[in-house]
Amino acid sequence: MPRSIQEILDHADELAARFEGYEPAEGDERPVEEYLLERAVLDRARSERQVLDAVVAARAAGASWQRIGRLLGTSGQAAQQRYGSVIESA
Repeated sequence: MPRSIQEILDHADELAARFEGYEPAEGDERPVEEYLLERAVLDRARSERQVLDAVVAARAAGASWQRIGRLLGTSGQAAQQRYGSVIESA
């Protein structure tokens, strides 16, 4: 949906005014430690997704569970128990 330059500028001015006039309400702020914990949890979830995608690709390329386990720092059986059912259901 094309927009004119003027519509974009008007929207930018509206956002700037909202930002400049913002006053935090009760509960808007939180401790830095909670923010850092939330970020760490999200990073861990992204990393686990990357590992899962890599395991799927390795299995599709013919890698054995023993080899995958070794690369993950565990046994082949442990790797298969953790990721096998996810791969089979995909």
